[in-house]
Amino acid sequence: DKNDNWVGLANFKGRMVLLNLWATWCAPCIEELPALDRLQEAISSAHFVVIALSLDRGGLAEVGPFWSRAGLPHLHIYMDPSMTAGQMLGVRGLPTTILIDQEGFEIARYEGPADWDSENSISHLKNLSNSP
Repeated sequence: DKNDNWVGLANFKGRMVLLNLWATWCAPCIEELPALDRLQEAISSAHFVVIALSLDRGGLAEVGPFWSRAGLPHLHIYMDPSMTAGQMLGVRGLPTTILIDQEGFEIARYEGPADWDSENSISHLKNLSNSP
């Protein structure tokens, strides 16, 4: 987060997590961020959280100005300038999105951009996360 505090997936136990790995240099990543923001707005954050994890080496110096311009009010800034998350998760390219259940297990993975804010996506993820 903005204060350089370390946050792990355990911090979100009990909520379904849609973990999106992206970078400012990745055009398809940039294009899908507003849809991820709208998805977070549409689903109760008590049950579901979108984590857009930047893999930019420059950290906040790179991501901060982009984030300010992008206008993503429902998402928080998460960064991994070491890019170890991508390696640990076996990510082959960006964007990659991983759906993690309430117990912390990966239940789905999608490589490439997607329409995260479509009615179908929202409905499906609400059902999976048991969100009203």
